[in-house]
Amino acid sequence: MDFKDKRVLVTGASRGIGFEIAKSFLDAGARVAINGSSDASVAAAMEKLSDYEHTVAAPGNLGTVSGCEDSVQTAIDAFGGLDILVNNAGVGAGRPIADCDEAMWDAHCDVNLKGLFFCCRAALPELRKSNGNIVNIASDAGLMGVPGIVVYCGTKGGVVNMSRAMALEIAPDVRINCVCPGYVDTDMIRISAKKKPDPEAYWQKMIDYAPLKRIASTDEIAHAVMYLASDHARFITGTSLAVDGGATAGK
Repeated sequence: MDFKDKRVLVTGASRGIGFEIAKSFLDAGARVAINGSSDASVAAAMEKLSDYEHTVAAPGNLGTVSGCEDSVQTAIDAFGGLDILVNNAGVGAGRPIADCDEAMWDAHCDVNLKGLFFCCRAALPELRKSNGNIVNIASDAGLMGVPGIVVYCGTKGGVVNMSRAMALEIAPDVRINCVCPGYVDTDMIRISAKKKPDPEAYWQKMIDYAPLKRIASTDEIAHAVMYLASDHARFITGTSLAVDGGATAGK
């Protein structure tokens, strides 16, 4: 897909899925602003992308409204506007309900819901001018209940339904859609697996989770994002695309 000279902001782009999304847009000719929660994490990502000319650092704590507004404005100032916003930044932790405290609740809600909403709000004036679009990264856990990650499920379900509501309000000028990944092979998930009592069994459990019996690669998520952001999807808004190997098909 051709995104030549398109102006893109990817939040949570310093590693994992977000990094792959940013790289894929750069490979397709876009100009991309890289957001991460700290100057150091963004600098490390920018170093890995040093072969690309059209990158801009846009660090910011998206758990705060000012952090959202500053990151979006950095991208707008650098590019003279915005065509695509990808809200990938997120927090996720698994705990039984009894162990979920206020700090955990606030951390999830601040980034996964508040951060996403206020990035959208800050970007909308420029996206209206460009007839641009937004792609939110939700989760298969936003489409079904999963025990042990109740708080995460609540926030990602909120992302899915908030995107539907936004789609109605911001049409016809701006489209907004969700990608809902299942398990994805990232450094974070590999580190998590190594901490389990039986890492091999835990990894096999993730493989068996989806009917397709494997874990997604980061580029498979990036390709789904790019499709929804492209003109090929110009009649699609308010939808949630499950990229989960069929995990939610029977749920």
